[in-house]
Amino acid sequence: MNLNGQTNAKVDEYISALKADTAETVRFLRQVILESDKEIGEQIKWNSPAFYFAGEMPAFDAKEYKRDVVVINLHRGNILLVFPTGARISDKSGIGGKNYPDGRKVVPISGLADARLKAGALQSAVKNLLAGVEKD
Repeated sequence: MNLNGQTNAKVDEYISALKADTAETVRFLRQVILESDKEIGEQIKWNSPAFYFAGEMPAFDAKEYKRDVVVINLHRGNILLVFPTGARISDKSGIGGKNYPDGRKVVPISGLADARLKAGALQSAVKNLLAGVEKD
């Protein structure tokens, strides 16, 4: 859902084309992310469901990825949560994952059971990132 409570049709189409077990996990992760904050929007970006801050922001360089929150990336059958600016996430979120020198954080999700276990930490990580967004 976005600011007006609607889901993005392109994200719906993307998920419906996945294998049933993968689709169920991605659908669950999507719900957890969207329920984290009313100002989360969704789109297809980098050929994956991507979630971003949909509120007003001052102008910035697009290469800084300030608006981007998390991407659900499917790579060789694995589900990865990619936080473009995830290195900023407080360790207190409990999300785990690996930080990269370019500022990304990548968190593998092994399936629906793992997604359910990480749901609280995922919401905490999203809220943590949104707290650092410069809003207009």
